[in-house]
Amino acid sequence: MPERRIRVLYDEAAIARRNEEMAQAIAASNPKDLLVVAVLKGSFMFAADLIRAMHRAGLAPQVEFVHLSSYRAATVSSGQVEILRDVQSEVRDRDVLLVDDILESGRTLAFAKDLLAARGAARVWSAVLLEKPGKRAVNIHPDYVGFECPDYFVVGYGMDVAHSYRQLPFVGVVETDDQAGLPGI
Repeated sequence: MPERRIRVLYDEAAIARRNEEMAQAIAASNPKDLLVVAVLKGSFMFAADLIRAMHRAGLAPQVEFVHLSSYRAATVSSGQVEILRDVQSEVRDRDVLLVDDILESGRTLAFAKDLLAARGAARVWSAVLLEKPGKRAVNIHPDYVGFECPDYFVVGYGMDVAHSYRQLPFVGVVETDDQAGLPGI
């Protein structure tokens, strides 16, 4: 992949602060038999940091993973959600917190919430690092939001473009030559 310029949108310190704040809010909701389900792949860094912050807030959730995709190698959702790896744990009568990296169209998160509710979860909440409210294709609202994100293609902190840039400790905007020098880019 050719080298691209990445402009920091949310730095490590801001992300860490929001994770602590969200963990406190989640703890205040008094979850019962909490199961955190991280939506792979993009949420892995966010989920790990949020779970550690939840521990500091006095919670001891179990952790699971689901791998869903509506993107594959594309940068725009196909509109069809596929289960690539399913949750292995029983969710019946448990409070479940879905953790995802970004809420855009809402299709993936809505699919996951409906799936877990249909399997008998007592409550299904969602925590997203980034929300792009102007991109919603389905009626879903996250319970916990790290940041409202402008309509940029973002990478870092687990999010990628063609499997690159996941390792960045911040969320950044991929700059292209036609964006260089534009206000806010």
